[in-house]
Amino acid sequence: MQFPSSPTFAARLGHARAASDALFAIVKPEHLYERPIRERHRIVFYIGHLEAFDRNLLDKRLFDLPSVDPRLDHLFAFGIDPVDGALPTDIPADWPRLDEVRDYAGDNRSRIDAQLAALDLPPGASQHSTAAQLLNVAIEHRLMHVETLAYMLHQLPFAQKLAPAGAREIADHLYAATPSTVSVPAGRTELGMTHERGVFGWDNEFGEEQVAVEAFEIDRYMVTNGAWLDFMADGGYRRKDLWDDANWAWKEAEGIEYPVFWVRDADGWRLRTMFEDIALPLAWPVYVSHAEASAFARWRGARLPTEAEWQRAAHGALPGATDNFDFRRWNPVAVDATPDSASTWGVEGLYGNGWEWTSTPFGPLPGFEPFPFYEGYSANFFDGQHYAMKGGSARTAACMIRPTFRNWFQPHYQYVYAGFRCVRNLTN
Repeated sequence: MQFPSSPTFAARLGHARAASDALFAIVKPEHLYERPIRERHRIVFYIGHLEAFDRNLLDKRLFDLPSVDPRLDHLFAFGIDPVDGALPTDIPADWPRLDEVRDYAGDNRSRIDAQLAALDLPPGASQHSTAAQLLNVAIEHRLMHVETLAYMLHQLPFAQKLAPAGAREIADHLYAATPSTVSVPAGRTELGMTHERGVFGWDNEFGEEQVAVEAFEIDRYMVTNGAWLDFMADGGYRRKDLWDDANWAWKEAEGIEYPVFWVRDADGWRLRTMFEDIALPLAWPVYVSHAEASAFARWRGARLPTEAEWQRAAHGALPGATDNFDFRRWNPVAVDATPDSASTWGVEGLYGNGWEWTSTPFGPLPGFEPFPFYEGYSANFFDGQHYAMKGGSARTAACMIRPTFRNWFQPHYQYVYAGFRCVRNLTN
């Protein structure tokens, strides 16, 4: 599904709500208390969380939104991001009834809408204004969850979901163009932006930094499922020399032998899409964890790009109408399907179709200042245990397909729609 953009904040929030509502509607009601990914909350939490977040964010900062249930405001306030081993232990009975959660969510929405209707805020209001900043945070926060909820629902058994009309897609492009690399000359690249630009960004996007980048070679396309088969055939998951100690220990403890989205049956490998298993599309990007991507790069005699290298490789690339993002599809497309949005150097498919791992630990740019109303959004993850990601996936909203946007995840989290490219140094 695709939700059109709108010039007003009220309409933009409405479209974001429509996207989250449509996603929850995929789950059969009797399964909303499931936990498809063991590290995450149960699905029902997010029905309450999206509305609690908006109320907690806007109350006293933009509107007067007296609490109707402080207990639920607190219960639905925060998600979780456990690092290796700290798993939630709650049971379904620990959560409120579904009708109570929905009543709470609906009440928060209606009270926010009443206040928003009376807010005299032009669509082009300066992003420095408190109102514009807060409303952009509310909208993009929800759209982030629309994507991460897709990761969760992807792992839900097919029988527990209802596929919307037109959701099932056939991989009609089974082989990508011949894998190739391109050379990127040495030069400077820009990370982040300044507040003087007057556009919205999250706190980690600010702090413009000029970085000198040495010449390097990078894959023209993201690594494909077909290339991953070669890695596996050469014992990629069994060769300790390809993995660092922490990643090898994790792989062995979890018994990981192939990508989490793959399924093995008597006829070979298949791919688990949102609503069915299909023959493995060899030309689609492979989605793997940072740990797996790092092992593959080492197998290739290469490495993952730094954030600055990725940004340098993306110079001149602009998201295009045919790129795979903004809920246009449920699935990827072939890695060579969007040549019209190539970078200056000829790197293709940089925006959409799958986030791209970098080797850069997620951290602050110079002069970083946390949002005073959301201090932990970025700063809580400047811990050396998360890696920066760039680009976007098929389920990334258009407003976040921007060069400065920075995503991040733990190296051992497999469920993200994330792939990668390999790079090598070039000698002058």
